Amino acid sequence: HAAIIQDHTIADKPTESLASQKREARLRKFRELHFKRNEARKLNHQEVVEEDKRLKLPANWEAKKARLEWELAEDQKKKECAARGEEYDRVKLLEISADDAERWERKKKKKNPDPGFSGYAEAQLRQYQRLTKQIKPDMEGYERQKEECGEDFHPTSNSLIHGTHVPSKEGIDRMVEDVEKQIEKRAKYSRRRAYNDDADIDYINERNAKFNKKAERFYGKYTAEIKQNLERGTAV
Repeated sequence: HAAIIQDHTIADKPTESLASQKREARLRKFRELHFKRNEARKLNHQEVVEEDKRLKLPANWEAKKARLEWELAEDQKKKECAARGEEYDRVKLLEISADDAERWERKKKKKNPDPGFSGYAEAQLRQYQRLTKQIKPDMEGYERQKEECGEDFHPTSNSLIHGTHVPSKEGIDRMVEDVEKQIEKRAKYSRRRAYNDDADIDYINERNAKFNKKAERFYGKYTAEIKQNLERGTAV
């Protein structure tokens, strides 16, 4: 009997050892899962905090941040160039490739040079700049007039040359041609529409005429047959 009990005891020891190993493995796996859960919870909390910060930032924060970073980099480059005794604009131009320069030039040409009406002073300035760009100086006439006037070409407080200058026929013709071009261009931008005497009168006042034109634009193709029948007197 003692031998049988001893054999059972020896047989149970490997079973208990295997069960203990499985239990340890399960506990280790549980600790790992617990650690991963805590780590995921911490990361989720950090992401929620960061997302809340991003939502509270202005809509154009990314653009402002990029602009500030670019300005800081530019200031740093300027300081480095000043320390080396170099001119920053020339160094910057040397870093620009031919492809980038060509792309910027095309982009500049695509921009609309006319920003529209913002005020009479701005409109007058743009008109002046446009007209001065069209001027082609007559250098021969300039030198000829300089010789004719002599010292009076650059008048002083003692010079009396008012009313002595007579413009040339070519100059007068250029001025007349330029004024006619301005009148022609201004007429194209007029909002007033010429009145057509042959058009049918189907309105009782100006407001009704505008309403009828709008209705004709949207529903004219649907009511064309009805209008023709009414004119012929065959409408049902």
